[in-house]
Amino acid sequence: MLDFLNPLLGRSPEKSRANVEIYTWQLCPYCIRAKLLLWWKGVDFTEYKIDGNEAARTKMAERSQGRSSVPQIFINDRHVGGCDDLYALDGQGQLDPLLAQPAG
Repeated sequence: MLDFLNPLLGRSPEKSRANVEIYTWQLCPYCIRAKLLLWWKGVDFTEYKIDGNEAARTKMAERSQGRSSVPQIFINDRHVGGCDDLYALDGQGQLDPLLAQPAG
């Protein structure tokens, strides 16, 4: 995403081994905030932009047990929730171990 800034920011990301997927809307501030945390951690993720795409929104809701807000984040097919959930996992020291697990 903005990897050219790494040397300027003193950022040395460790590459994630997990498969990370995130459902987003283009201008959603929570989506941007979640993607920023993932970027900061050096995570390559698959982004599904669901603006106006009812089929993609339905698939997201099915995968997330009915949650319809964005973002919805999955790590190795495990639903971890939205932006606040992602930051809570990070604050509890549980996000990095999830990201270190290889996709299986």
